[in-house]
Amino acid sequence: MTVTLGGGPRRPRLPRGRLFAGEVLRRDDPAGHNRGVSDKIRVLVADDQTLVRTGFRVILEAEGDIEVVAEADTGTEAIRQAELVRPDVILMDIRMPELDGLSATEQIRRRPDPPTIVVLTTFDQNEYVYRALRAGAAGFLLKDSPSSRLVAAVRAAATGDSLIEPSITQRLVERFVEPVEPDGLPERLAALTDRELDVLRLIARGLSNAEIAAELVVAETTVKTHVARLLTKLGIRDRVQAVVVAYETGFVTRNPDS
Repeated sequence: MTVTLGGGPRRPRLPRGRLFAGEVLRRDDPAGHNRGVSDKIRVLVADDQTLVRTGFRVILEAEGDIEVVAEADTGTEAIRQAELVRPDVILMDIRMPELDGLSATEQIRRRPDPPTIVVLTTFDQNEYVYRALRAGAAGFLLKDSPSSRLVAAVRAAATGDSLIEPSITQRLVERFVEPVEPDGLPERLAALTDRELDVLRLIARGLSNAEIAAELVVAETTVKTHVARLLTKLGIRDRVQAVVVAYETGFVTRNPDS
C-alpha cells in the first residue's frame, strides 16, 4: 500500500511510542472500550508483515479520530489482543501463521459484543472471500488500496457501515452468484421504493453510506434509513447480502458500473 498523507497541519494526538506486534497501547481502562473518553476509533491491525502494519499505522494515526491500539502478526495473537484491548475495528489479514485470519475472524465474531472486522485481501485470494463473509467479516479491502480508502473503511466499520471494494464485489459475484435475466423488476424487489432501489444499486457498486449520500445528494442519515428499510424488506442481515440479492435477481449486471 502506498503511504500517501494529506498536506496541512495534523490535529494534535496523544503521545505514544512505537507499537510492535503483540504490544498494546495502555490506557486507564485495560479492558478497552474508551471511545466515550477519547472519541477515537480504536483499531487493531493484524498482519504478519511488519511493513504493512507500519504503513497502516502511519496512515491511520495521521487522522485525528483514529488510533491503533494494538498490532498482531498471527491469528492467535489477533484473538488475544482483541480480548485484551477490545478494539472497535480490526483490520485482519487472511494469510498469517499459527492461525489464519479467517479462523481468527470466526472465533472473534462468536464472542459477546465483538468488534467489526474488515478483511485485507489481494486479487489472488478470491477463494477466501466467501468464507470471510460467512465468518462475519463486515468489509473487504485490497492491500494496495489508496490510503483514503483505508481510512474510509475504518470509519465506515466503526459506525456499523461497511465498505467493499467494487473489484472484490465483482469477483465475488462472478465466482459464486448465478444471475438471472428478469422481465421487469424482480418480484423480490417489488416492495422497495424507487429511492431504495437507487440505494441498492449503489450498494452493489461497493459504495459506503457516505459515498451514496454524495452520489444522491442527500444526507448520510437519510441513506442509513434507506439501507435499514431495504434490508428489513428483503429479510437480509447486511449490505453484503444485499449485493448478492442485487446480482442474483438480475437487478444489476456483472458490470455494476454499466
